Amino acid sequence: MNGVEAPVATAAFEPSSEDAIPLPEPQAAPPNPEELVAKAIAPVKAEFLRPPPSRSRSDGAGEKNSVSSNVVKEKKSKRQLKRERQQKSATHICSEVAKLGKVDACRYGAKCRFSHDLDAYLAQKPADLEGTCPFIIVKESCPYGLTCRFASTHSEGVIVEDENTPKQKFEINGLNKDLQRLLWKNKVSFPKSSAQLKLLGLSGGYGSKTNSDANQEESHPDSVNGSSNVQEHNDNDMPCTSVSELESSSTVCMDKDPLDDESAIDDLRPSKRAKNPIDDKFNSSDINGTCPVEKDSVKLDGQLEEKQNYSVCSVKLDPSLKPHVREKKLIDFRGKLYLAPLTTVGNLPFRRVCRALGADITCGEMAMCTNLLQGQASEWALLRRHSSEEIFGVQICGSYPDTVARTVELIDRECAVDFIDINMGCPIDIVVNRGAGSSLLTKPMRMKGIIQAASGTVDQPITVKVRTGYFEGRNRIDSLISDIKTWGGTAVTIHGRSRQQRYSKLADWEYINLCASKAPDNLQVLGNGDIFSYHDWNMHISDCSKLSSCMVGRGALIKPWIFTEIKEQRDWDISSTERFDILKDFVRFGLQHWGSDNKGVETTRHFMLEWLSYTCRYIPVGLLDVIPQRINWRPPSYYGRNDLETLMASDSAADWIRISEMLLGKVPEGFSFAPKHKSNAYDRAENG
Repeated sequence: MNGVEAPVATAAFEPSSEDAIPLPEPQAAPPNPEELVAKAIAPVKAEFLRPPPSRSRSDGAGEKNSVSSNVVKEKKSKRQLKRERQQKSATHICSEVAKLGKVDACRYGAKCRFSHDLDAYLAQKPADLEGTCPFIIVKESCPYGLTCRFASTHSEGVIVEDENTPKQKFEINGLNKDLQRLLWKNKVSFPKSSAQLKLLGLSGGYGSKTNSDANQEESHPDSVNGSSNVQEHNDNDMPCTSVSELESSSTVCMDKDPLDDESAIDDLRPSKRAKNPIDDKFNSSDINGTCPVEKDSVKLDGQLEEKQNYSVCSVKLDPSLKPHVREKKLIDFRGKLYLAPLTTVGNLPFRRVCRALGADITCGEMAMCTNLLQGQASEWALLRRHSSEEIFGVQICGSYPDTVARTVELIDRECAVDFIDINMGCPIDIVVNRGAGSSLLTKPMRMKGIIQAASGTVDQPITVKVRTGYFEGRNRIDSLISDIKTWGGTAVTIHGRSRQQRYSKLADWEYINLCASKAPDNLQVLGNGDIFSYHDWNMHISDCSKLSSCMVGRGALIKPWIFTEIKEQRDWDISSTERFDILKDFVRFGLQHWGSDNKGVETTRHFMLEWLSYTCRYIPVGLLDVIPQRINWRPPSYYGRNDLETLMASDSAADWIRISEMLLGKVPEGFSFAPKHKSNAYDRAENG
């Protein structure tokens, strides 16, 4: 048709239902960073996100070193462990024999309860670890000898000890064995605290409790499993021993408690009437003003000293015994970076890491007063101080004025500290149920007695750490802030949460600022809660001019370089290699502190794993769409910029163990680990 081809008519193709291809559903746009932040989810850049790992099996199942195991080993009792030591197993080599490498080095010879078989010990000893002995690095002789896991490097740096040269001590505040024996026997007197308690009218009731009685009311959370070992003593004996500094002589005397057993028990019973607990209990009886002194002697530091005819009970009480507030030593907290006392993870090696990264003030882990008065070595270890800690304090926790007053006197006498902090905010149930920690927030008269007794006993500054209140919505510290200074406190740290709230919400900094504005000018107020960057620090300091400083807690656990960020005013995009170097420093400090033998290596591993359960929550700055990171953000599953950074971001305990093996070698057979504070549970209390 005119040379033009007609178009071919084609029928429309309609596929059958069997051949129909379903169109893909439109995918929802990924949430923008603002939406993620509103849901407290960290806005990680899309190119680094990955699907969450499968959790169908137990963490690390199928691997040689599994975290969860079907076989649960029964924990051995102290009696079983003691029997094993008495069997002279090859694993329990005599420390003197191991140190010198000579069988005849032990002065006890065949009577020694430890093994002297060097060949048997070396045959079962694990292989040495890579690296150099941590003691050789600091030019010291290794005290562990053949038991050191770096024994092969001892020949590289032989240290010749000179008996005439005094040995330099990097750690102080250790528990002297002679003092420990006196504490076990309840034969240590407290002249200053006894005088102060009587001056305040608190000398009866609680003041007459023995250590055993107090132990029923106070206990450290770690002692719940019955690990505390306290010797029995006569409840009728009243301690009346004066122990001076370790280099000086000591005085020992014993006297009968003027209160008989029945009256003492009656005083210890809680009153059914709604009265002032201190007035009701402490003023129920009086104490005799004199006590006889027996002529005897006590052996202290290897020297036999004669007892002095001196008795605390014969001291005449005078109001001038109480030091004036202006006479007390003061610490200026203004502008200083304060590392919070942190249970378990705030150990000495971790504090050394934070000091190297810029922390100005450090404080030891919370120690229970009763355990210190009973001479428990594990509790006294919490008071140890490294020479690098320029401004160092210890934190104690007690229920009653007498135990706290005696504890601060003992610490002031035996330890070198710059201040003593009294914990009145710990939310842990076992502490609260015994009337300590945040339980004291409901008993202002008890708080008054404790602070007055402590501040009047020693010249060291007494600081207090509290929460906003016990119950959520019932804040009360603002009404007590002026009284704390009147009672003798020199500084107060306010954690912006209640005990009931724990860590379920963000800290209330508006209330902290309200308390600071109501505080007297001579009382230093520090804020605490959710500081995770230099932006948070600057904001809180600028919002309230009366705030002296801020205390950094969990933020330092997750990223200890926060102190460097605050001082240098920058968001540090720290590399995985730099983070790994920080872990290396912790391991070196840990081996110097806990020991370089097999036990010390495993102790260091345990505390490093506890710390890694926090550090996995850090998200590198270069991976975030929004900076800075907030402490309440939940990190999604993501890839790092290299394999090491990806490994450090894992919340799997099996990966934490792999990191520990990179620094401390393979874990022992059957090793398992579960974090104590469960830092991944964001709605639970992680720390007191």
